[in-house]
Amino acid sequence: MSKVFTITEGLENLGALRTGGQGSVYKGRRIGEIYSAVKLIPTPIHTENQDDKNYRNFQNEVGKLSKVNENPSPNVVKMLSFGITESGSFPFIEMEYIDGPDLCELLQPPHDKIFALKELIKVAEHLASALAHCHRVGVKHGDIKSNNVKYNVHTGNYVLLDFGLAIMSDEQRRSSIRHAGAVEFMAPEQNDGRMLPQSDVYSYGIILYELLGGQVPFPLAGNSDTGRNTVMIAHMESELPDVIELRKANLPESWSEDQKAREMQIPGWLLELVDKCLQKDPANRFDDGISLLEALVSGSLSVIAKPAYSLVTDKAAEENNALRQQINELKNGINEKKPGILLSPIVFAFLIIAIVGLMGLVGYSEYKKREPSQVVINPVDSLVPEADTSEYDAEKMKRQREMIRRAAVKQALDSAIREEMRNSQKETTDSTEEPTPDTTATPQGF
Repeated sequence: MSKVFTITEGLENLGALRTGGQGSVYKGRRIGEIYSAVKLIPTPIHTENQDDKNYRNFQNEVGKLSKVNENPSPNVVKMLSFGITESGSFPFIEMEYIDGPDLCELLQPPHDKIFALKELIKVAEHLASALAHCHRVGVKHGDIKSNNVKYNVHTGNYVLLDFGLAIMSDEQRRSSIRHAGAVEFMAPEQNDGRMLPQSDVYSYGIILYELLGGQVPFPLAGNSDTGRNTVMIAHMESELPDVIELRKANLPESWSEDQKAREMQIPGWLLELVDKCLQKDPANRFDDGISLLEALVSGSLSVIAKPAYSLVTDKAAEENNALRQQINELKNGINEKKPGILLSPIVFAFLIIAIVGLMGLVGYSEYKKREPSQVVINPVDSLVPEADTSEYDAEKMKRQREMIRRAAVKQALDSAIREEMRNSQKETTDSTEEPTPDTTATPQGF
């Protein structure tokens, strides 16, 4: 640790924590044994007035950054102060000191190379909350990477750190990214110096990819310009390696087979979320941290989505389904052995109609075999034999026959009466005619 020196009144520098292209982070101590982290910007500001462009940019960006603290978030480091160092005239930001390892350290031995799904989803939620908090007040981070997210051992929260790029000008940011930025985590558009809310979303997706697969999609081999350019071009043009295969290859040997099986059950909504974050075109990503957080909460609470860490439940469900399938197969086997034929309702109805029709046909045939009854009263009673008609037609025909019979009887009676009357009239006529005198007859005396 370097020699202690004063950064500003009441704030001492206890030594460098980390050095990078955007500046160095030192452990600071405030009066009263309050520890803090101090971000020093490498571009000096010699004149502290609005005529100095660097000072003006610094003031503007720090003004935006101070909005982050207006409503503090447990997942965003708190800004304690900012200003210009007394020696060297370097801009600085003083932040709270987070005691605990960063994500990069948690992926190194003796830790496992990949995160368990339960802890990974926790990181995803905390980091999305941090981005939503910053974007809500108009602050873009611009340098999200695994060693800028720390685990607070006192609170159990994951905290987003280091807003160094957020307070740089576009020109400073472009130069810093080109020579010292973490190109493995940077969005394609950041190669041109652009920094959008969607750029933070892309870097967020790279972190989740790294926690899932055990490495970033396009690792940097060395720190040469050639290596950096290769990684930047890959972000712009190359397809992402299959993160599921990477995770499978990096499963720790110390895990049991059950744990390995459980940890390979990655929720579909999580894979879809990472895929959308890592789209090449910013327009195809989530608009900002706010929409990202909404999608994450919606996916994790979805009824369709299964918990990533519910191996016991999943195995029980699988065994249940297997047992039910065996029971159904046994039932089907028993049903197949039972005598009888299973008919659908339509086929059954058709058979009933066919049977009724057949019965009617047989009845009709039997009816045709019977001799029709002969009723002869007079030659006038010449009736057509009764045909196979409906009940109504049969009744009608019966009434017609009865009327014909009655007419025939009446005709016969009328004929008999007329004949009798003719005979009677003839006898009367014969009795009224004068007899011819019989001359041979002798009168009889009294």
